Amino acid sequence: MKKHLIFILVAGTFFLVNNSLAGEHRIGGGANYWVALEDIDPGDGDFDDDGLSFYGSYQYWSSILGLEIDLEFLPDRFGETAIAPQAYLLVGRSVYAGVGIGLTYSNSEFSDEPFFALRAGLNLELLPGIYADIYGNYRFNDTATFNNNDTDIDTDTVFLGAALRLAL
Repeated sequence: MKKHLIFILVAGTFFLVNNSLAGEHRIGGGANYWVALEDIDPGDGDFDDDGLSFYGSYQYWSSILGLEIDLEFLPDRFGETAIAPQAYLLVGRSVYAGVGIGLTYSNSEFSDEPFFALRAGLNLELLPGIYADIYGNYRFNDTATFNNNDTDIDTDTVFLGAALRLAL
């Protein structure tokens, strides 16, 4: 629910403020290629089961724990434009794994239920203070309802993403 996302964002902000001098802050952006696990056939619409999304990202790393906050723009998410704020709790450094939560905003409203995500990735320092992040992400969505469609569709999705971040 929305309360879960709000709790994670507030707890993450508290975590960052209390540890702001102890860790590393990174800012950047990236792109995702996503594929829905189920074929989508809404009847009167013609939706793609895959697409590209773009996002801005902030990461904070203290030792082996990290927090990531993203704002993702999905220009053609099943025939609609969407924005998805999300937060991840990460464990590891170069090789990492994590869990996340987010909400999808489309048609001038947030979804009723949050999505949950599992992530595994490789975080490489290319040059001092410049990081490349390559990862896989599995996003759990119960269902989604689209404009002019009475059917709820299972929209579990797999993402393959890459980001470039600069240490602050």
